Amino acid sequence: MSESVISSGRARHCTKTGRGRYAPARILTRCYAKLVSVRGSGRITRRSMIAQLSAVAAFDGVKSALAQTLEDPLRQLRPSHPRLILLDADVDRLRVLLRDYLPAKRIYGEFEKECDRLLSTPPVEYKLSGARLSIPTRRALDRILTLSLMFRISGRDPWFRRAVMEMNAAAGLKDWNSGHFADLADMTHAFAIGYDWLYSGLSADERTTFRDAIVSKGLAPALGAYQLQSQWTRDRGYWNLVCNSGVALGALAVGDEAKEEAAQVVRSALESVPHGIANYTAEGAWPEGPGYWEQATRAACTLFAALQTALGTDYGLSSPHALERTGRFRIYLTGPSNKIFNFGESGDDPGLAPEMFWMARRYSIPVYAWSETKALDRNSHPDAYDLVWLDRDVRQPQPPAWPLDTVFHGVNVASFRGAWDDPNATFVAVKGGDNKAPHMHLDLGHFVLDAGGIRWALDVGPEDPLSATRGKGVPLRNRTDLHNTITVDGENQDSRAEAHIVRQDFGPDLSWVQIDLSKAYPKLRLWTRKIGLAKRQTVLIEDNLRADQPVEAIWGMMTDADISTAGQSATLHKTGWNLAAEIISPRHALFDQTPARPGASPGVRQLIVRLSDKVTELDLFVAFAPYREGQPRPKISAQFPS
Repeated sequence: MSESVISSGRARHCTKTGRGRYAPARILTRCYAKLVSVRGSGRITRRSMIAQLSAVAAFDGVKSALAQTLEDPLRQLRPSHPRLILLDADVDRLRVLLRDYLPAKRIYGEFEKECDRLLSTPPVEYKLSGARLSIPTRRALDRILTLSLMFRISGRDPWFRRAVMEMNAAAGLKDWNSGHFADLADMTHAFAIGYDWLYSGLSADERTTFRDAIVSKGLAPALGAYQLQSQWTRDRGYWNLVCNSGVALGALAVGDEAKEEAAQVVRSALESVPHGIANYTAEGAWPEGPGYWEQATRAACTLFAALQTALGTDYGLSSPHALERTGRFRIYLTGPSNKIFNFGESGDDPGLAPEMFWMARRYSIPVYAWSETKALDRNSHPDAYDLVWLDRDVRQPQPPAWPLDTVFHGVNVASFRGAWDDPNATFVAVKGGDNKAPHMHLDLGHFVLDAGGIRWALDVGPEDPLSATRGKGVPLRNRTDLHNTITVDGENQDSRAEAHIVRQDFGPDLSWVQIDLSKAYPKLRLWTRKIGLAKRQTVLIEDNLRADQPVEAIWGMMTDADISTAGQSATLHKTGWNLAAEIISPRHALFDQTPARPGASPGVRQLIVRLSDKVTELDLFVAFAPYREGQPRPKISAQFPS
């Protein structure tokens, strides 16, 4: 059944007041007022409106709780260590899981091997790469968390000593690279956990060394950033959550020993972090794409967990409905091929998201735990937080609570699938969106397609930093012609353009959405794309273009499959499966293929639709149906309603 839309006014951006200070109630109100509008579209569904109003109502309690705690944010600080995320009672729970829960045993076994390997591995070597230390800091964070966790479970002294060695190496650095503040936040996060979890075994000198490092290299630069209102302190992007979370953990770790600095950092973080939380749309989507969603959401959940264990409350920061729903963003964008719809500078491997376990327990949604359990099954390198938050209450998604199709109106992304429990099911996801949003490519109308456990229509992924044309035009992988959309006269889309999902109709025989892409190219008067799934198997794509002057329009789809073309038919081949492609209309359109373009990965080619001439009107209808090698080619007869 299709959903109508209703108008919604546009909320103002979040603002700040005062030198180095925020006006929490006012800022939080404005940040969360944003949830009642869909970015720039002025259009939301009735269902979305209900969700958005619920989010705003829930946040009234957040404002009240924060206002009460800002004067003395550490007044409820747990006096002893450990106080961050994993209390001693939680370790006891893990030991019970390790006795009889196979996933816990497997993770522990992987960590045993990793910790033993690290015993003969030197500490991370810290070298700037441009302005960044990010790879070394993340590696140090992973090592310190894993070694500290395994020591707490097992009591093995060699692992304790190896964690201390890693911390000593980082404590000896001149600084933790405040010029790229996420590096500093990661290192502060690592030291907060190491200091807190290893505290009982540290000598007085070690405690002093690590505490001083947290204060001088983490908290002091953070206070300077808050005072100067650095971009990340007021930003709605993932950096806000990553940076606030890291330094707040450091402050909570030393809150009883460096009281003044720690209280100021916690106070400033509590005032700043709602900017980042406000970036979640009412449906739980993240505008920067699934890769940055993972970084932002992991940081947010880490912060919420630390506040809960250290202070007894997260002051309602985790209560907005958008956060409760945000795990759906990851689940709905992950296809049966175990690849994610990787728009927005994301890789197609969804990797691990241990925060899904934390959210499963926090919001009583076992499907979130199912998602991360599946991710662990195909990943041989678990994350420490996967064991910390491991949840055995796992449930596969099932309709009607989990429909096969969904739309995230806040980011104008939709996905459709044939089934939840079939790894060979057909899956298609498509985006409209906003080309000027952070980390976006010029790819309005872009889609991915899975069937037979294979990603047929793929996204070429993030730009290689070494090949990016910074300051020399559009980076290669950001270009429109490297995406599964239409190029006009060989040009990139307008970098300021937006595209909105304006119609949707979900049903058992045909589910589809329509995207208004008319602003993608100044040369077009109108462009709409319908895309959907027929009989839970066949993918349909219909493009309608109108231009005042003739334009060359080329439909393209990136793939790493072998392609054979025959006029209006094409067949893609890969690992025992085929994908039949048919041009239903117009008659003068033909399939062709081109080799890998500059910027694409080796082996990637493009299936294209060529027209006989330039056009002022185009109604192009393309359909895809998967079938196994040796089976007859399916006949495609479905079509969209007019």
